[in-house]
Formats: sequence, C-alpha cells, structure tokens
Amino acid sequence: MKVVLQNLTKIFPSRNKKSSEEVVAVNNFNYEIPDGKLIGLLGPSGCGKSTTLYMISGLQKPSSGKIFFGDDDVTELSTENRGVGLVFQNYALYPHMTVKQNILFPLQNLKKEDRLSKDEMLKRAYNAAKLVQIDNLMDRKPSELSGGQQQRVAIARALVKMPRVLLLDEPLSNLDARLRLQTREEIRRIQRETQITTVFVTHDQEEAMSISDYIVVMKLGVVQQIGEPQEVYDNPCNLFVAKFLGTPPINVFNGSIKGGKLFIGEDAVMDVAGVADQNVIVGIRPEGFILDENGPLHCNLRNLEVMGRDVSIVSDNAASVNPIIRSIINADNKIDPSKKCVRFSIKPHKIFVFNQETEERIQVEVK
Repeated sequence: MKVVLQNLTKIFPSRNKKSSEEVVAVNNFNYEIPDGKLIGLLGPSGCGKSTTLYMISGLQKPSSGKIFFGDDDVTELSTENRGVGLVFQNYALYPHMTVKQNILFPLQNLKKEDRLSKDEMLKRAYNAAKLVQIDNLMDRKPSELSGGQQQRVAIARALVKMPRVLLLDEPLSNLDARLRLQTREEIRRIQRETQITTVFVTHDQEEAMSISDYIVVMKLGVVQQIGEPQEVYDNPCNLFVAKFLGTPPINVFNGSIKGGKLFIGEDAVMDVAGVADQNVIVGIRPEGFILDENGPLHCNLRNLEVMGRDVSIVSDNAASVNPIIRSIINADNKIDPSKKCVRFSIKPHKIFVFNQETEERIQVEVK
C-alpha cells in the first residue's frame, strides 16, 4: 500500500499567552511512500516526525494538505477506519491482560460487519505471536516479560488486524543497547516477511540507517532530504544533514576557496575548480582522513583511542568549529603518540563544502 503525503501541514496555536504566534510543526510535506517499503522519519526532538506519523494514523488532523492510502483519500477518515497498526514508544499494554488477551483485544473490538469467529481470532493472534517469536509466552502478563518481549507484544497487537500501513513511534527508545539492536533487527525481518508499508519514527540516525529502505531527514517541520540511507550519508544536501548523520559525527571546519584551491586555515587541502573565491564551511567524515607524512592538512595530536580494528586519532586545528577532530584510520597504521603534529591527506568523496551563509552544499569538481 503506497502512502502519499500531499502538501501536508500541521499548525498548532501558540501556548504563550503573550504571543499569538502559531507553531508550524510540519510544513508542506510532500512524499510518496512506496508500497511495501520501510521509511525512517529521522530528526531531532521537535522536528515534526511524530506529528507526521500521527497525521498518517488519523490521531491528528492536518491543518492543510491530503493523505492518500493507495488511491483512497483518507484525510478525513477516523483512525479505526484507516487500517493502520500503531506501535507506541511506551508499549501501551494492558497490565491485567495476558499476552494472548492483549493481542486479541483489537479483534474483539471490531464492528459487527467486520467481526471474526472466535477460532479465526485465535488463529490470527497465534500467527502474529509466532511472527514476532512470542507464541510460547501467550499466558504471561506484561509484568512477567522483558522490555524487548513487551515491545514484541505491542507489534503483534498492531499486526493482528492485518493493517494496510504499520506505524512505529520510537519503538526502541525504552530498551537497553543490546535489546535495541536485537529488536530493530526483528522489526526489519517482520517488515520484509509481511511486506507491510511501514513508517518508523526515530531520533537515532543509526537505527534509521540500519533498517530503512529510505530515510526522511526533518528539521523544524521541514523535510531536508529524502533518499536511500547510504546515498543521503554520502551526498548530504546541506550542513544539517551532514552533521546529523554519522557516528562519530562529521568534522566541521571554517575554510575558504581561493584561486581554485580549498583551504582549511592556511592549508590548501585540495584543488577545486569552477567555484568563486569565498569563505565556506568544510565537512570531513571521520573515515575520510588518510595518515600521510606529506599530507596537506596539519593537526595537533592530542590522543590516540585504540578500538581494535580501527584507531581514532584525536587532534585539534585552529580552523575546526569543534574543540576536537576525530579521524578514524586502520589499526595497521603505526603512529608515534609522542609526536605533536599529525598530517593527513583527505579522501575526495568524504569532504563536503557548504555555503557559509545558507549552509547549503556547494558542488565542487575535485581534482
């Protein structure tokens, strides 16, 4: 089931009695979510991702714009008539009910024309439980389950209705690191097996990039960039996207273009062509540094962090926006920790140039 968001906008009235200024939570969102794909809505708190999800679900009504499921305009439809499965951050399980009763609950509340027989409801409940691998826990109460198991119950409850669209609102944020990893792998497996169009909301870029077919990066209600995770990482359209994606985060420098050369401080790090002389912002991914005794970029060595397979070189540079620079290199490289200076060459596809005023990407021809 494809989902089409057409000029979707949500405006909330001001809560400040001294100001009548409205809050634009989502601003003119346009996107067609392909049938059977998992889409990650990604951004910091307050960017409008959850509000977008709630409008798709019908829990919130758009201020303007339309929502289509396939060719059906569902903008005015109530949540129960949209055919969506919704999984919340806090699981929202009924503590006095068993796992089986929690999963059955949505089916037991279907309207008369949609009611199923008791046997059919049980069959669906066990099929959903088996899909999320909790069919051996059906007689337990939520308090007897781990956090990851409770989240699986919530997913099974959403799937048992055979929804046209599955909506997940930060479903992993209450889990510890190991459970988060396991559960996100399960969500991806379930989505691939069911082929249900899924929208996954998260502020964790690693989560979104690891399981999404496409990611939508948002900031202050505005879509910044949409694309396949690796493509967005490799080709950010602006500084915000470049900084938001990546662990460790991208290194940012004040730079300039003079006479066809890109400078970081006094160091001419590479030749560029066809760009007017100007001050710019330069971003270099941590994995974009090449340890090179004759490299053009000079940094002051501060520390080495050995991570087994890789080594993180911690350094600083007067042109760096952040206090430290992190450079990830292969552990096979031998570095003298007593050195005061370390020099790098830069991988051309790991360096990005941005307009200093607009912070939009400047496409440069690297030589």
